[in-house]
Amino acid sequence: MRNPLPPVPGKLLELEVSDDIRRGTPLATLIVAPSEEDGDAGLDEIGGVRPTGKAGDVQTVPTGGVRWLAGVGDGEPRHYRKAGAALVRAVTAALDEDVEAGKKAFRTFAVELPADAGAEHVEELAFGLLLGGYRFTVTAEEPKPGLRTVRLLTRHERAVPAYDKALERVRELAAAAAFARDLANTPSNIKTPAWLADTAARAAGGIADLTVTVRDEKWLGAQGFGGVLAVGGGSAAPPRLIELEYRPRGAATHLLLVGKGITFDTGGLSIKPADGMHLMRTDMAGGAAIIAAVRAIAALRLPVRVTGLVPAAENHVSGSSYRPGDIVRHYGGKTTEVGNTDAEGRMVLADALVYGIKKHKPDAVIDAATLTGAMKVSLGVRTGGVFATDDALAERVTKAGERVGEAWWRMPLLEDLAETVQGSLGDVRQAPGGPGGIVAALFLREFVGDVPWAHLDIAGPARADKTYADVVPGATGFAARTLVELVASYA
Repeated sequence: MRNPLPPVPGKLLELEVSDDIRRGTPLATLIVAPSEEDGDAGLDEIGGVRPTGKAGDVQTVPTGGVRWLAGVGDGEPRHYRKAGAALVRAVTAALDEDVEAGKKAFRTFAVELPADAGAEHVEELAFGLLLGGYRFTVTAEEPKPGLRTVRLLTRHERAVPAYDKALERVRELAAAAAFARDLANTPSNIKTPAWLADTAARAAGGIADLTVTVRDEKWLGAQGFGGVLAVGGGSAAPPRLIELEYRPRGAATHLLLVGKGITFDTGGLSIKPADGMHLMRTDMAGGAAIIAAVRAIAALRLPVRVTGLVPAAENHVSGSSYRPGDIVRHYGGKTTEVGNTDAEGRMVLADALVYGIKKHKPDAVIDAATLTGAMKVSLGVRTGGVFATDDALAERVTKAGERVGEAWWRMPLLEDLAETVQGSLGDVRQAPGGPGGIVAALFLREFVGDVPWAHLDIAGPARADKTYADVVPGATGFAARTLVELVASYA
């Protein structure tokens, strides 16, 4: 019987750049919206359809050589991403309709670029095309014929090499986002900590200078990873520590990336409400972003040494679950008073942060986690929160996000709340109350020492319940692209 789980990582569309329109290939053209100066003149009809040019508006042409018209608004690069995503969804729907009608399935379509499109426009269009049609479905049905290739058509032969060069980076960034989505979308009856570790190791295979080491529960116990063992103690699926190391020759900078890898979160004894608990399969989205980003960094051959750590555990309910009121000793010896077993992400991150800093002595540390629901209240579901001890590092994160289309907002580490995380029975308190995102970040700060550190809380944008831009419902892969671009900024 065929395994109903899609391959992880999945395969993206192939992108080609050409100045040759091949006969018989369905064609789309990009339309710039008329400016205010054009008044009521509007745009000329194409095949009986009058295009709007509105960003993301895709119209089907019933007759003529062009089958789809996709609006790119006023032509800003970000509108090309929206147009690409909407276009690939429309083309995929048309392919499905053709197949159902018994027509021959086309596997390639072409997009005619405007004459003035630059490399930045092509990059944004490519992001939309590669990610806008993302699908992850677990089914016993045979897969339907799908798109394989998108051909980008330019009228300028000289532009082909420049566009090809721009797409090299985009392909890896999009692959990182899609891989992170795959990992987070995988259902948790399959996605145990061991599965996540094995998948990370398999995906890294064959990439130069990249190695993956998986530590099991016996090693974690011997090394004193009390936070990981406490959180994972209630599950029949034991925890793992996934350690990815990319060591290019001559690298002068070493960055440590740490991601929360909770493969399912019931909340433990502080159990979550049933409504929404099914979404907790994506509670390892931070860890997914780290795994996918390190793989892409190595594939791009960036001249920066990077270590990725993903403490992976399942927070379950059983007689061996950790309890509110427990005192947990972390790697390195610091103790935590447990107040709420549903604040498990910071418990596993604390171990990994101390271990990574002590072992690898990085120049800077960045962690990513779906850590607090409070961040969804603060920033909504399309913006990630950045807490940092270093202004330059915080700016690098936000600027990297801008360049790849992910929004970040700097959040404060309020010193007047720092005392609230200090413990009475233990060294620190895990869930002292107060503004959730801030106190969680202050808790983690207790485990990073003096090394420059940024904490990325992605609880809001890691999941989506509706389509927008290049995002579809489910896991979004948020932060993976930012992390790759952040590392590239050190090159």
